[in-house]
Amino acid sequence: MAEEVQRVLDAVDGVAEADSPTARAKQLTHLLDAVPERIRQARQQAVREMHESGMTYREIAAELDISFGRVRQILEGVNAPRKPRKKPADDK
Repeated sequence: MAEEVQRVLDAVDGVAEADSPTARAKQLTHLLDAVPERIRQARQQAVREMHESGMTYREIAAELDISFGRVRQILEGVNAPRKPRKKPADDK
């Protein structure tokens, strides 16, 4: 795991160790709201730089182990829809 990623995870662990449960819940809620969008933006910029450097969508897809279509979505700023979880069947 990259050192930068580990530092972020360590920081999240630090927040999770806050004194009061209320403080932890508030801080973690803020993180959950803010972090995904910032990560998406940073990833989009990185993929854009890869493309601007001359890499094709297929080359980027192979390098990142994602599909050609996902590369296109990232560059267009489209969030992939989340697949709904299947509800367990009722045992009746």
